Amino acid sequence: QVQLVESGGGLVQAGGSLRLSCAASGRTFSSYPMGWFRQAPGKEREFVAAISWMGRSTRYADVVKGRFTISRDNAKNTVYLQMNSLKPEDTAVYYCAAGRPYNDLLLTTRSADYWGQGTQVTVSS
Repeated sequence: QVQLVESGGGLVQAGGSLRLSCAASGRTFSSYPMGWFRQAPGKEREFVAAISWMGRSTRYADVVKGRFTISRDNAKNTVYLQMNSLKPEDTAVYYCAAGRPYNDLLLTTRSADYWGQGTQVTVSS
């Protein structure tokens, strides 16, 4: 069982930056592929970024590539999402998710076994 708690969301102007954190419980965090997803009002939850369980591989949605960076610190049981050059269309609730241990990159919502409660990111124009 893994519990995930996101933090770091807030209100920021367009062009600004935020860093989201996702703290995980459990002693086997390093075995889980992790991902960030987001859901805007009236839209489906969508993939944002993923990182492999060893942290050697990452993948990004095209709309955030070059602006967002996912990373993890297995010693701290934490995964991060650094978001730069934010745009109003990045406004959404951002969710951290964990896939099955030792699986491939977490790229779809149906592949996630655990979810955090979400953190709101609002980007004003």
